[in-house]
Amino acid sequence: MPSKPIPGSTGEVLTCLPSPYLPHPATGLLYLPRFLAKIRYVQANGSLPKSYAKNYKRGLDRFLCLHLGVDPAAVEAMVHATAPGDDAAVEAGLRALLPAAVRAIKWNRELCQRGLSEEGRKFLAEALTAMGCADRVGQIISVPDLIDFDEGRIE
Repeated sequence: MPSKPIPGSTGEVLTCLPSPYLPHPATGLLYLPRFLAKIRYVQANGSLPKSYAKNYKRGLDRFLCLHLGVDPAAVEAMVHATAPGDDAAVEAGLRALLPAAVRAIKWNRELCQRGLSEEGRKFLAEALTAMGCADRVGQIISVPDLIDFDEGRIE
């Protein structure tokens, strides 16, 4: 039977965040709904748990924003300026903030390939070993897969 992460090995796990593979309905960008959900979580709770805070507006959040040519803090400020739950206002803010051509296919390919390089495979192996799941090295092959695995969306 394949292993599962040791509870707490990566810190607190937020199962309320969407999968990195969920596309944003208006742009088709993978991961954007997750970044927006993290911003909303901060808006509602003041901060993210330490396990998420270390990569907030960094890591994949930052890579997405670099791809789009926007500052992660600008996206955060725009979301925080809207009322909680006002998705229409967030969508209007995104239309104003993001470039007209978001190049979704390019970003989606890059996201899905995060972790496939030699350095990426080492990172995944170290992370899976720390989670008590060294037997899953080679099965969990990308950073988005690692996120989904940690949050219980991959058995």
